[in-house]
Amino acid sequence: METQFETDLIHAGEMKPFVERAISLPIFQSSTYEYSGEDDYNDIRYIRLNNTPNHLVLGHKLAQLEKTEVAVVTASGMGAISTALLSLVGHGEHVLAQSDLYGGSDHFFRGDFPRFGRSVTFFDNEKLDDLEKLLRPETRLIYVESISNPLLKVPDLKRIARFAREKGLISMIDNTFPSPFNFNPATIGFGVVLHSATKYLNGHTDIVAGVIATSKEQMRKIVPVLNHLGASLDPHACFLLHRGMKTLSVRMRWQNESASKVAHALVEHPHISKVTYPGLKTHPNHARATELFRGFSGMLTFEYKGTVDDLDRGLKKLKLFALAPSLGGVESLITRPATTSHSGIPTKEREALGVKDTLVRVSVGLESPEDLIADLFANL
Repeated sequence: METQFETDLIHAGEMKPFVERAISLPIFQSSTYEYSGEDDYNDIRYIRLNNTPNHLVLGHKLAQLEKTEVAVVTASGMGAISTALLSLVGHGEHVLAQSDLYGGSDHFFRGDFPRFGRSVTFFDNEKLDDLEKLLRPETRLIYVESISNPLLKVPDLKRIARFAREKGLISMIDNTFPSPFNFNPATIGFGVVLHSATKYLNGHTDIVAGVIATSKEQMRKIVPVLNHLGASLDPHACFLLHRGMKTLSVRMRWQNESASKVAHALVEHPHISKVTYPGLKTHPNHARATELFRGFSGMLTFEYKGTVDDLDRGLKKLKLFALAPSLGGVESLITRPATTSHSGIPTKEREALGVKDTLVRVSVGLESPEDLIADLFANL
């Protein structure tokens, strides 16, 4: 029977009957397995080939949650991003990529892509009329984020997916910020969905992992590259991700609501000039986000009115926010992207994108939103 998202989190992909009647899936901490006549190298049971029972259960569950045919887990979000791109974009081929991306993705496109014989052209997601003239005969793929990191822009995703279909391009999207609870890109036509599972999917700030969800056709190209590059998730990390995902629905619902309360409150903060959150009516993409997403996630940013030194002193005084990179955990985190995720981007380019020294990114956790608001107002 067809079941709801919350039920799928618990039951999709699980091994039945239970292993030795254990309700929780055990950790299969074995590097290798008996050979049983497999014809394909990639089907041999071996940890590096990402096909232990812990890997397979996660893959089945994630595919059902993201509404794709198949999915695999990887050793990190960047492991998912780099593997998917290197698998589907060949030597001499070209990618169109959204200009305001997560710093690690930006570094990969700008630094590693040329060394691997691939090329990229960045586009402004508010100027999609330019896409046609940016196309080349060798363009293979278009790459975006469903909510950009850290500026929280929401591209016209339906138009981008349609453009990709019309031009015969692969459409690839990083869906980390919304999580599958809030958005399923495959339902509007995206061909490859990526996640840093380190974030909302796991939700407990204790592992690093990634996800690639796509069609069987594309996965046949991805898996051999993934296996050769060795971006394999350890079975114990698989177990922790599997356990963390089961609470995604209750966590994400609370974080959606709490982040909205915090964002609305910070609009009145005397030392904050601008709050960016897709759930605010002042967000330039609010109408688009409302149409696309079931919720607006737990991420927000703000721009501080004072000096960087004043801002840093205030951030260090916060009692409930950890001053740390990453996001999506049960605890609230706060960071200046200029010093963390985007520190490797030259200052002029970073500021041109809108990542100023006084930009602050907030990941709202599971604490009382009222307590978080009081902490921010008392110390910033």
